[in-house]
Amino acid sequence: MKRLLALARGIDAITDCFAVLAKWAILAACAISTTNAVIRYSFDISSNAFLEVQWYLFAACVMFGAAQVLRVNEHVRVDIFYGMYPTRAKVLVDLAGLVLFLLPMTLFIAYSSLPVFVRMFVSQEMSSNSGGLIRWPAMLTIPLGLSLVALQGVSEIIKRAGWLMHVHEMDTHYERPLQ
Repeated sequence: MKRLLALARGIDAITDCFAVLAKWAILAACAISTTNAVIRYSFDISSNAFLEVQWYLFAACVMFGAAQVLRVNEHVRVDIFYGMYPTRAKVLVDLAGLVLFLLPMTLFIAYSSLPVFVRMFVSQEMSSNSGGLIRWPAMLTIPLGLSLVALQGVSEIIKRAGWLMHVHEMDTHYERPLQ
């Protein structure tokens, strides 16, 4: 189990690196949006590329940040009873959700999006907008981001199994990230 927990720490480190990219993508998108607005209103000049690169950066932010949201246990839960469960029940519910829903769906969507990405990459598909950008970088965020979420799901499974086996400590309130 110690090796698996070391693997989980490694996955968490990868997730943290992509979370930094997501943070920079937010900053870059804000800077580009501001610059675009200033240039457009000051000089009456604009480009679709400015708008598209903002969308691409937003895609990077969402897809690269999703795994971090899972890692820090801040994802949305819809079970109204979850908050009343004791910690052990919460861990078991999380394990079931990770194994039965998160992993299958993220892997399926990541796998299904790969052919679209490859087609766009090979053909160097461009946006149909005047001055638009190539599309494959935005499309790459889907399989990559969902693969990161699946990988983080594996880490979360390992940490919760470790807690159930009494070899891994976690925050007693179970509202903070599992470390």
